[in-house]
Amino acid sequence: MSTSEKYVIPVELRTWDIAATGAARFNWDYDDGRDQLLSLYQKGKDKQWDAIHRIDWELDIDPDDPLGMPPLANPIATSRTWERIQDDPKAVGELRQHQAAWQFSQFLHGEQGAMICSARIVESVPDLDAKFYASTQTMDEARHAETYARFLQEKIGLVYPINPDLKALLDDTLSDSRWDMPYLGMQVLIEGLALAAFGVLRDMTTVALPKQILAYVMQDEARHVAFGRIALRDYYRELTSAERDEREQFVVEGCYLMRDRFRGQEIWDLLGYDRADCEEAVRTSPFMQAYQALLFSRIVPCVRDIGLWGPKVQQAYEDMGVLDMAGVNLDDLMAADESLAEQVDAEKRELAGRRAEVDKVISIGDAAG
Repeated sequence: MSTSEKYVIPVELRTWDIAATGAARFNWDYDDGRDQLLSLYQKGKDKQWDAIHRIDWELDIDPDDPLGMPPLANPIATSRTWERIQDDPKAVGELRQHQAAWQFSQFLHGEQGAMICSARIVESVPDLDAKFYASTQTMDEARHAETYARFLQEKIGLVYPINPDLKALLDDTLSDSRWDMPYLGMQVLIEGLALAAFGVLRDMTTVALPKQILAYVMQDEARHVAFGRIALRDYYRELTSAERDEREQFVVEGCYLMRDRFRGQEIWDLLGYDRADCEEAVRTSPFMQAYQALLFSRIVPCVRDIGLWGPKVQQAYEDMGVLDMAGVNLDDLMAADESLAEQVDAEKRELAGRRAEVDKVISIGDAAG
């Protein structure tokens, strides 16, 4: 069955065209580049992995509870809608399936956007060391899109179209002719928010398969956000006040779009719920308030680090209640992301060893019998 048959809402166009502008830049200077970027490039080469072999696709999930999230993670727990359906296992299962499908669909579409943006960076960035690294990221993002697509198609069975807020930010990012905008829109805003969202689900899900997927994708994404920080930090020091103001305005508008990206309005409409009731529950949900704040834990310190920290940006973060995220140590978060992926691998090896021992004992018993 094709993906188009799994979309819960008909997709009007099979492709979405954005009129891209800007120059394709060659660089004839093949001397050594920046040590930090070349180190990331080497790590990008060393850490390539195959989704077919690294992920245990034979693991089953319950379609009625694909992520095994705790009750406190239910964003509409205080709504009249939830009160009406909470004692109906079929309705609750349907809701959980659609919530997982919607969330991972946005991850999928974002990864395709990241693949296209990183390819644009290869094309347009002036520096060869950045071109080298972005080429490894393009492969990473292709692998992530492949992985999320398979999870949605084979394990959840439903796919949602791209969220309008994510689509708007991708449009703004890719249609801008300035070479740094794919960095700023994708590496800092979209990737930063996605990385935090992946982390919340990775740490809360009780289901092995999505935990594996999220841990492995985050291992790559930690490098991608570091790439954006390194590449933009030096360049933004040289901006004029007017140029910096333009980019800070882009950050403010993009962050408001990203804040609204995970509210899930499409789910309430599709399932025939009272949209106003669900939206109010989501808006006032303690879990969602904490979740939305955590979503900016990767963005705010990165924006500060690259130098887009004028009064307009700080006021926007104050309004969103995330200004205190500026003190988060990004390096520690990224190191933890890499460590957790290696831990998942170690646990899988240990489990495989135990299975081999059990199989050996069984075979010995069979032979003795």
